Amino acid sequence: MATPNYGFEKRQRELAKKKKKEEKLRAKAERKLQPSSPGLMPGDPETDVASLERDPPTVPSEPTKDG
Repeated sequence: MATPNYGFEKRQRELAKKKKKEEKLRAKAERKLQPSSPGLMPGDPETDVASLERDPPTVPSEPTKDG
């Protein structure tokens, strides 16, 4: 029976860990370059704070009665 080569196994684990880390950093960099999700686009009246400050939502001053 052959003896296990622990040095080779350790090196393979280290290489796999390094590859995973590089892929994670690459994905993070891509997310940073991509615009955020469509619902959070600048200028979107639902999410844009500046537009909410310009045009506050209309709220009736007194409740209305039906009937």
